[in-house]
Amino acid sequence: MKTLLYLLCMTLVLMSCKNETKSFQAESSTEDTNAIELQTSLIGAWELVGFYNYNENKVVDTFDTADGYRQVKLYTSSKVMWSKDVPKDSTEWFGYGSYKLKDNTLTEILDYGSEMMSKIIQEKKAFVYEIDLEENTFSQIEIDEDGNRIYSENYKRIE
Repeated sequence: MKTLLYLLCMTLVLMSCKNETKSFQAESSTEDTNAIELQTSLIGAWELVGFYNYNENKVVDTFDTADGYRQVKLYTSSKVMWSKDVPKDSTEWFGYGSYKLKDNTLTEILDYGSEMMSKIIQEKKAFVYEIDLEENTFSQIEIDEDGNRIYSENYKRIE
C-alpha cells in the first residue's frame, strides 16, 4: 500500500513538472510573438530625425533636426508622452495623453503639457495625423482641411 501511494505521489509530481514546462513554453512563444508585433507597432521609444515639407502631396523639402535639438516620443499600448529639448530656447515642451491608431490615422488626445503646450491644449486637445508606420521608422503627417499633406515629423525607433 505504501508503495502504491508513493508511486501515485511521484506520478502527480512528474505530471505537475511536465505541465509547468508546457506553460513556460506557451509563455515564451507568446512573448516571441509579442516582440514581433511590437516591431510593427508604435509601442516603444522614438526619436525625431527630420522633417518633410509637402506641396501638392509631394515631398518638396527635407531637413534633419538641428544640432543639439532632441524630441522623443514614448508610446505604451494606450498612452503617449513626448518631450522636446531645444538648447537655444529656454521654453519647455512636453505633452502627455492617450492615442488611437486606426488604419493610417494617428490621433493623440493630450491631457496636459508644459506651460506652452497647455495653452495649445486649451484650444485643441486632439491632434490627428496621417501615419506612415514601418518596422523601425514612422512619419506623422499633418494634413490641411482639404486633405493635403503639409509637413511631416519623421521618427526612428530607439527602443
